[in-house]
Amino acid sequence: MTSSHRPELLGTRLRHLLELLEADVAAVYTDLGLAGFRPRFTPVIRVLAASGPAAIRDLAEATGVTHSAASQTVAELVRAGLVAVVPGQDARRRIVRLTPEAERLLPALAAEHTATTAAAIAFEAELSFPLSRLVDEALDALHRRPMRERIAVALTAPPSDRAADGRAAPDRPVAGS
Repeated sequence: MTSSHRPELLGTRLRHLLELLEADVAAVYTDLGLAGFRPRFTPVIRVLAASGPAAIRDLAEATGVTHSAASQTVAELVRAGLVAVVPGQDARRRIVRLTPEAERLLPALAAEHTATTAAAIAFEAELSFPLSRLVDEALDALHRRPMRERIAVALTAPPSDRAADGRAAPDRPVAGS
């Protein structure tokens, strides 16, 4: 087993994969004259373009991120002049809408989205298993049983049930699993 295939490096390897993907998409934005535009902006802008103004909670749900992550992205979009936020009917809700500057970017973003989708399909065709499907499966598994719980169980396993490197021995189940 090479060092890059060890489970204990999973987080590091996933961060590296995400960094490579995001850096290349960001470079495409620069190539399109959208320097400084971040890949994390696109899902929010696409939702607002398709559905109109929305609450941050609704943007989080539509883009599949936490409320906190959506709120942080919206704050960055406000600083970039791409969205405006106004109070909703309920003072606790904030409604986000595109600015005219963001609306001017929509044709370039639509072309980039189409090209990125085609590139992602071609990328997945090179893999032994579709990455998007694997990510969905991983997210589902973590929603069923968070990593924190999995680690806690492994920490409580008797040393005899762990392999020499600290992992659960392959022929012995970890207590509580």
